[in-house]
Amino acid sequence: MSLPEPDESAFADALAGTERSISTTMSLVRMISKLMRDPDIGQFVVPIVPDEARTFGMDDLFRQVGIYSPHGQNYRPVDADSISPYRESASGQILEEGICEAGAMASFMAAGSAYSHFGVPTIPFYIFYSMFGFQRVGDLIWACGDSLCRGFLVGGTAGRTTLNGEGLQHEDGHSHVVANTVPNLMSYDPAFAFELAVIVREGIRRMYVAQDDVFYYLTVYNENHAQPSQPQNSGDGIIRGIYCYQASRIEGARRRVSLLGSGSIMQQVLGAAQRLEEQGIASDVYSVTSYSQLYRDAIECEDWNRLHPDEEQRAPYITQVLGNDDDVVIATSDYMKALPATVANWVPGRLICLGTDGYGLSESRPVLRQYFGIDSDAIVSAALGALQHTS
Repeated sequence: MSLPEPDESAFADALAGTERSISTTMSLVRMISKLMRDPDIGQFVVPIVPDEARTFGMDDLFRQVGIYSPHGQNYRPVDADSISPYRESASGQILEEGICEAGAMASFMAAGSAYSHFGVPTIPFYIFYSMFGFQRVGDLIWACGDSLCRGFLVGGTAGRTTLNGEGLQHEDGHSHVVANTVPNLMSYDPAFAFELAVIVREGIRRMYVAQDDVFYYLTVYNENHAQPSQPQNSGDGIIRGIYCYQASRIEGARRRVSLLGSGSIMQQVLGAAQRLEEQGIASDVYSVTSYSQLYRDAIECEDWNRLHPDEEQRAPYITQVLGNDDDVVIATSDYMKALPATVANWVPGRLICLGTDGYGLSESRPVLRQYFGIDSDAIVSAALGALQHTS
């Protein structure tokens, strides 16, 4: 059984953008809420959360659809007098499993494979602290891939420097590196709400309309910032893994850099680009939504070229997009340097990777980003140093 594509209204706000500062986590929760109101697919959407529903701003869903309990609610919750109290219902759609990531993964596996077992194409969104995803239940995620589950795994409060203050136990700098090991998992690290909307809509189309045997891993953040509208002609690049978000305003510059950013660290990249432009250095900003997709595309191109030596050779997508072998390329991530390094072989010019190798620390975001060398200062310094050695 296939589903129709969701109505565009579920994604309209995210695509249009807003000057009001909100997080990508909140943008996703709003999308899920609107998808659950869709008359065609709403009944199939299954939000799953182990324990942190309020942390992720999912309170309103308690009132909208309720938390599933076969016996209904037989007690008065401690938050009964709040605006969005904890509400269980025999007809509820949210699965809240308590502090049990393995139990929540079991629910994801059941919902994600219901299309094949029962002919019911449910769309699970399992939202969890990203650090407690691949590290804690990685084998179950592999089992989901092996059993051709469909749905969205969502690593909330993601990144090694973005969730500060709770120590290294919450600071994830490696889930995207591990995610690349699951062959049919499409992993994305969107920086903006419009990117998230494009990816979620495409994911529903692929899994539930086209019936592709894939599932998705998305990272979302709790850092608030203004959400821009979707740039024209960016949809294909968002899905394939990279697009030019902001071209340099300087024409004919002798010195030029390409700055690659993802997730919340895109704000640091944009700050660095502005400072470099003020120094007369042309700085093009690229949003990398998925290093995994870029790596797989490049490997596929290499394999095809090796097996077809007499035919026109193909260029990986990232090579086509960057396209200038004289450029210095600075790739900055809230994840280990190994993540952007996966595409090093196919990046024209000199690639410098900035990332968060090591354990997390309890400190403010600015201090953590300075410590790991991924703030605007570090990006500017890396660019200037690289230009000095290439000039």
